[in-house]
Amino acid sequence: MSTRRIARLNEQLRADVAELIAREMKDPRLAGLVSVTAAEMSPDLRHARVFISVLGSEEERKQTLKAIRNAAGFLRTQLASRMTTKRAPELHFALDASIERGQRIMKLLHEIGSSQASSEQADEGGVDAAR
Repeated sequence: MSTRRIARLNEQLRADVAELIAREMKDPRLAGLVSVTAAEMSPDLRHARVFISVLGSEEERKQTLKAIRNAAGFLRTQLASRMTTKRAPELHFALDASIERGQRIMKLLHEIGSSQASSEQADEGGVDAAR
């Protein structure tokens, strides 16, 4: 199977699952902001791991993942009519913490930047007093 084709199918699957979760799922357990970050189909196209990211508390992440896993059959049925493959892949969902890690890194970088700026201002004040 062409890796280019699998890459294209992965992107199509990611976009379709994201749209279905946003527009078609009406489960009240879907709490917080849900993003589909990636999809990886197996070479035989029978299985797909879909990575989701949920912004919210740990409890909201667990409830959202549970709701999406319970809706896997519904999502697979909806995907069957959208995809160009013979079969829709069996969906396996996993949490992706990359967005939370990214936010934490940005916060740390911001803190470092602000502490450096304040120490530079303190250094400049000491230089002026010495002149």
